[in-house]
Amino acid sequence: MYTKELTKYSASTDVEQTSRILVVEDEQLIQEMLAVTLSEEGYKVDTASDGRSAFDYLNRLQSNSQQIVLDLIVLDVMLPHINGLDICRLLRHQANSVPILMLSAKGSETDRVLGLEVGADDYLTKPFSMHELVARCRSLLRRQRLNTPQQTQVLKYKDITLNQKECCVWVRGQQVNLSPKEFRLLELFMSHVGQVLSREQLLDRVWGLDYIGDSRTVDVYIRWLREKLELDPKHPEYLITLRGFGYRLG
Repeated sequence: MYTKELTKYSASTDVEQTSRILVVEDEQLIQEMLAVTLSEEGYKVDTASDGRSAFDYLNRLQSNSQQIVLDLIVLDVMLPHINGLDICRLLRHQANSVPILMLSAKGSETDRVLGLEVGADDYLTKPFSMHELVARCRSLLRRQRLNTPQQTQVLKYKDITLNQKECCVWVRGQQVNLSPKEFRLLELFMSHVGQVLSREQLLDRVWGLDYIGDSRTVDVYIRWLREKLELDPKHPEYLITLRGFGYRLG
C-alpha cells in the first residue's frame, strides 16, 4: 500500500534554480524539512518515500523525452521495499554517476565505509543540522560541475586508457566500470604521472576543500582502484604507495 510517495516543491525565493535534487526519505517530517530547506536554497526538489518509488522515478527520468537532468540524490539508507544501499548499487551498476549523499542513523566507521563502497559520494549521520546538509549538497554539486570535462581528451599510461569526455576507462583492452570518485582519482593520477600526491592533495582535488571527512577515505578508494586496475592488487604496478608521503602512478 502506497502513500503519497512523490511530491514536488517549488522554491519561494528568486534564486536561480539550476539544480534538481531528489530526496528519498521515509520519515515524513524529515522528508518535508529537507524538501522545504533545499527549496528555500533555490533548488528544485522532488521527494520519494520508499526505495521502489525512488527507483521508478529515476527510471522515468532516464526515459523522459524532455531530458530532465537530476543533479543530486539525498538518500536515506533504511527505506521500505528497496534500501538505500541497494539503490546506490543499482545506479552505479547502470553507470549512473549522479552524486549521492547518503543519510543514516548508523555512524560507525564500518557503516560509512560500506556506504562509500557501494558508490555514495558522501555520508551524513543522523541527527544532523540542516546547515551541514545544505553545505554538503552545495559541495557535491560544485564538485560535479568542476569535474565535468570541458573538452575531449584521452589520457594513456601503459595499458590504461581514460577518455575524459565519455568517462570510460580501458585496462589491457577491457573496459572497467569506475565510480565517479574512482574515475576522478585515476584522471588526476594520469594527469600527473610519476608525481607523488598526498592524501590531503587528493582530498582537496577530488572531494573539495570543504570536504568534511577522514583522510582514510582516500586509502579506501585507492584499494578499490587497485582491485579494478591491477593484475595483483597486493603487489601493484600502477598505483604505488610511498609511506609517509602518499601515492603516485608509476
